[in-house]
Amino acid sequence: MKALGQNFLLDLNLTGRIARAAGPLAGVTVIEVGPGPGGLTRALLAEGAEKVIAIERDRRCLDALAEIAAHYPGRLEVIEGDAMQVDMAKLATGRVRIAANLPYNIGTPLLLGWLQSEPWPPFYEKMTLMFQREVAERIVATPDDDAYGRLGVICGWRAEARILFDISPKAFTPPPKVVSSVVEVVPRQAPLDCSRVRLERVTAAAFGQRRKMLRQSLKSLGTDPLPLLAAAGIVETARAEEIDVAGFVRLANALP
Repeated sequence: MKALGQNFLLDLNLTGRIARAAGPLAGVTVIEVGPGPGGLTRALLAEGAEKVIAIERDRRCLDALAEIAAHYPGRLEVIEGDAMQVDMAKLATGRVRIAANLPYNIGTPLLLGWLQSEPWPPFYEKMTLMFQREVAERIVATPDDDAYGRLGVICGWRAEARILFDISPKAFTPPPKVVSSVVEVVPRQAPLDCSRVRLERVTAAAFGQRRKMLRQSLKSLGTDPLPLLAAAGIVETARAEEIDVAGFVRLANALP
C-alpha cells in the first residue's frame, strides 16, 4: 500500500463528512480514485450517490469493494487500473463529480489533468479531494502567499478552490507523517480567455526562477521579456509571486 502512496481513511465520521462535502449527491455519478477498501466509497453511496465509479489499482482491495457493491446493487462500478491512464471524461454522462482521498504520489498530476480538461467547462461539476496540507495550500494560494506558484495560478485561472477542513494523521491506516486537507474545487464556467499551453509556458518560466525579477526569468521563453511585460502592464522589476492570475493571463496572451 505504501508503494502506491495510499493511506486509508476508515473513520466513519470523517468519511461521512467528506461525502457530505461532496454532496448533495442525488442524481450524481461520483468518480473516486484510490478507494482502497472503500471507506469513502461506502459513505458516498450512503449519502445517496446514484452511482460511484471507483478506480483502484491495488488488487488486494478488490474483495472489500466487491462486498460494498453487493450491498448497493447496481450502484458501484469498480475499475481495476491506473487512474493516470483512465479517460475519466468517458466514464459517465449527466451530472458527474469527483471525490477522492487521492494517493499522495499522483494527487497533483491528477488535479492538473482535471484542470486541463478540454473542452471547458469540464465533464465534472466539482471536485472534493484530499491532499497533504502542503499541497492544499499550494492549490488555494494567491499572490504573496509563500505557497503561491504554478499550481495556484492554473487552479485560480480555471476554478475556485478552498480548503474545507484538515484531517489528523491519526485518522489514517497507516498514519502518514503529515496533516491532510480536504479541498473543494469548483470549475469556473467562463475563465479568463487564454491559451492553456501559453499560460503553462509563462508560469513555468516565471516560477522556474521565482527569486529573480520577471525581466530575467522570462528570458527562458526565448523572447525579449521587456515588450512582453509592457504589453501585459507589468513592471519589469516584479517577481512571479507578486503577479495575480489575471496578470499571468495577460502575459500569456502577449506571447508572440
